[in-house]
Amino acid sequence: MEEKRAEWTNHISFILATVGSAVGLGNVWRFPYIMGKYGGAVFLFTYLFLIAFICIIPLCVELTLGKISRKDTVTTFNMINPKFKGFGWLCVLTVVLISCFYFVVGGWILQYLWLFLTNNIPENFSQYFPLFASGTTIPVILTILFLVMCAIFPFRGVNKGIEKANNIMMPALAVMLILLAIYSLSLPGAKEGLEFMFKPDFSKFDSTMVLTALGQALFTLSIGMGAILTYGSYMKQDTKILKSSYTLIGFDTTVSLLSGIMIFPIVFSFNVEPTAGPTLIFISLPEMFSKLPFPAVLGSLFFILILFAAITSGISMLETAIASMIENFKISRKKATVLLSLFISVVSIPSVFSFGIMKDFQIFGKTFFDFLDFITSNILLPLNTALICLIAGWFVKSIKKEAFGENILGNIFYFLLKFVIPLIFIGVLITGLIQV
Repeated sequence: MEEKRAEWTNHISFILATVGSAVGLGNVWRFPYIMGKYGGAVFLFTYLFLIAFICIIPLCVELTLGKISRKDTVTTFNMINPKFKGFGWLCVLTVVLISCFYFVVGGWILQYLWLFLTNNIPENFSQYFPLFASGTTIPVILTILFLVMCAIFPFRGVNKGIEKANNIMMPALAVMLILLAIYSLSLPGAKEGLEFMFKPDFSKFDSTMVLTALGQALFTLSIGMGAILTYGSYMKQDTKILKSSYTLIGFDTTVSLLSGIMIFPIVFSFNVEPTAGPTLIFISLPEMFSKLPFPAVLGSLFFILILFAAITSGISMLETAIASMIENFKISRKKATVLLSLFISVVSIPSVFSFGIMKDFQIFGKTFFDFLDFITSNILLPLNTALICLIAGWFVKSIKKEAFGENILGNIFYFLLKFVIPLIFIGVLITGLIQV
């Protein structure tokens, strides 16, 4: 049964929901370690340029397509041209595949939150994490538990579930992030941490760093997977797209910066390499929290923050697929949520086992978890973004007026949309394929 199309209650709810979609593990987990790996400030400045002048364009386009169609991702592209319906399903497939490894990390967050809440803090996290992640029963249960925690909100609907979740979690996330950042600035390594973040070393600038910064911008804004389009379909018709997009980018970037300000002073206080990588929040940071005053309080606050960020993004991933299932299969929201959750639960299991009993199972030399991460971040997201820009730029006549406005900036953005942005993301895609 098709449900009546929902609409965000007000502009603030729309902004909080889209910020919730964008703000996730990409900001609080991925951004600091990627920034650390690629030279700190020079990566930051490159990222800021790309997100403000390149990624703003596909972001505006996705919001506009949703606003115009007021439909799910699949139906939207089918309305443009029935030949594009398959591409709509590719976007849905992308977001589902991301969910199948993202939710595993969500399960890890639940475990760490429990450790700090109960003050049952391991003595050595470098030994604890691989032992825990290589398990079978507990990691699977936690992955499914995290999935259920995310699914309950789209199950309840757009206004009663998704909107309420973001209206509570996003302000709470902001307060916790600010408190932890202020605390970090009081530590001995604050000066070194801030210098690492804001004093550029241009010798670190190269093409790999630029492509990585572009990929991070795509990942953090949820571009190329239909999530922003889906949330855009619930917006009020008088919403200004370009202004809202820059507001979203502003909030998203602020969270990333505050995450760095929170993390790097701690890192430099304990002489840990800022290039610690993906293990930063599961080994290095918990290890450091355990040596600070009130470790249970600080660690709990940190992992509640991470959990809220992960849940709000997880909700948008599920909603993207659920909305398309409702429209195209003519089933109820509750049935769509249950069926999707069951599918993700099953496909997530090999991702969980990639750190244990299936670690020797390789696809193109990568574990199942790493393969899903690589194929979505390096291939599907840039491919989808390039196609979204090409389809919107060449087949949607009203896109310039609706997305960018009839002015000089609008003309520049429209030119970039049609002729430049697709080439950039095709370049990213080719680079990703070469690295397979």
